[in-house]
Amino acid sequence: MCISKKTCPVPFDQQPLNEYFSLKTSWFFSWSTLDNHEYIKQIFSIFCFFFILFIPFVLSIVSNYSFFQILILDTFVVNIVLILIFIRLYLGWSYIIKRLVSAIVFYEESGWYDGQIWIKSTESLTKDRLIGLYEVTPFIKRIQSSLMILLLSVILENSLYFLIK
Repeated sequence: MCISKKTCPVPFDQQPLNEYFSLKTSWFFSWSTLDNHEYIKQIFSIFCFFFILFIPFVLSIVSNYSFFQILILDTFVVNIVLILIFIRLYLGWSYIIKRLVSAIVFYEESGWYDGQIWIKSTESLTKDRLIGLYEVTPFIKRIQSSLMILLLSVILENSLYFLIK
């Protein structure tokens, strides 16, 4: 999938298509590319891991609260951590789609001081835009939906916590 050096002066690791494949196969970003069932299962397993991990933390902070309040507080903390994870996922994928859809690619040959600009060929631009629109956009929309659900659950948990209190 590498473009020849004659056609594209951009180093291999900085070519938008190669950045996409690199992100798609990385351990952190790859689970956002799973099908819906596996994606939800992965989020649930991450939630359970952090829920168990943060129970001692929440118990050390609060002591005179009911079991239900501690559960809500722990869920609140876990959802905040999940929101941070999803923000990182969103930023990574939005960077990639920006590079794929853009007709101009900024790259560095050997360091920050010698940046160059490459204007994509029509063929390369078409291929990159198709991949960006049909493969990356669904990941971004799914991450945005997950973020909205998490934000709503944080608001709900916050309201529920103060109702119980």
